[in-house]
Amino acid sequence: MAKASPRKPTDDEPVDLRARREAGDPRGESIAPLVHDMLRALGEDTEREGLRATPRRVDQSLKWLTRGYTTRVEDVVAGAVFEERHESMVVVRDLELYSLCEHHLLPFFGKAHVAYLPNGKIIGLSKIPRIVDVFARRLQVQERMTDEIADAIMRVLDPLGVGVVIEAYHL
Repeated sequence: MAKASPRKPTDDEPVDLRARREAGDPRGESIAPLVHDMLRALGEDTEREGLRATPRRVDQSLKWLTRGYTTRVEDVVAGAVFEERHESMVVVRDLELYSLCEHHLLPFFGKAHVAYLPNGKIIGLSKIPRIVDVFARRLQVQERMTDEIADAIMRVLDPLGVGVVIEAYHL
């Protein structure tokens, strides 16, 4: 009997990799054996000194690069939302972002610019780059990431409006 996959988390819910493995979902398992096989398929000697630990290192690096799947927006905001009658637009520019394109798993990087018009609440400015990072650290396309960042800020602050611009370059 096949085990049911856990429900798909919402954008701001973390992915519980251990629970997925226990439910029979392969996500969260080590990809080191797959990397080993890929290196062999490329014609590499996987016992060569420089490649022996590569599968483990790639597994660890991809988990770090995609840690946004296991991070919740509420956790990075961590209570830094404040009641404030601020009426001017809040703009945070030139936030560095690094992500992986979901089409080829190649890096893309650039800047995000985030603005919102408060509606009685503001957020600590250091939290905005962390929100950007939650969504950048997933397999992404720039268009969806822009929407996800804006939607997260809307959920957290309920502002009068949000604008997000991403300027990024693929390798």
